[in-house]
Parts: sequence; structure tokens; C-alpha cells
Amino acid sequence: VQLQASGGGLVQTGGSLTLSCAASGRSFSSSPMAWFRQVPGKEREFVAVVGRSVTSTMYADSVKGRFTISRDNAKNTVYLQMNSLKPEDTAVYYCAATAGPYGVRTYERYNYWGQGTLVTVSS
Repeated sequence: VQLQASGGGLVQTGGSLTLSCAASGRSFSSSPMAWFRQVPGKEREFVAVVGRSVTSTMYADSVKGRFTISRDNAKNTVYLQMNSLKPEDTAVYYCAATAGPYGVRTYERYNYWGQGTLVTVSS
């Protein structure tokens, strides 16, 4: 089972990026999937989660209105569209899947993790 995150890079303040996370080895169509981020010296932070249906989504207050999480179950892939990026969005972004219920925001409850992709927002 593998989650492969991609799409990170360097972008200027106000710019946009789309992260992708492709799953392989099993289907995650029935699993809530999320994005977290982490900067050195800080705990991994919840960003967004999507349920089995793309209409079930939750966001951290810091990204609400700027980021959109979505999924394509046919492709076993989850996305994070990031708009109006700010320097404080700079972090390594991780995708994750949980065998637990939808709505969990704590990273300890997620069972599967991607390797992380670095997003750097320059001021």
C-alpha cells in the first residue's frame, strides 16, 4: 500500500498550486483522506479532509476559502487545490488515509501516509 504525493514547488505569494496524492495497492474509495502539513520543529498540522463523497469536506480555519480538497475515486487520487498562497503556507504537505471515521483531524488517527511534498511560498 502506497500513497504518492506530488505537485509541490516554489510559488510566489498569491499564487496557486495543486497537490496530488495517488494511492496504490488498495482502494481508498471508502476511506476519508486528508492533507496535513508540517514545518520543522512543529507538530504535523491538519489542513483538510474529504469523506467518501466529495461533498463531505472539512478545512482548518487557516486555509478555509483558499484551499479545496477533492478526490477522484476512479483514479484512487486525492487533490489539494491551493490558491492565494501565503508565506505561512510553506511546509511539507502529506496526504493520509484513515480506516476510522470521517472528520478526524488528529494525525495519530491516520493509518496510511504519503512521503510528503514541499511547498515553498516566497514573499
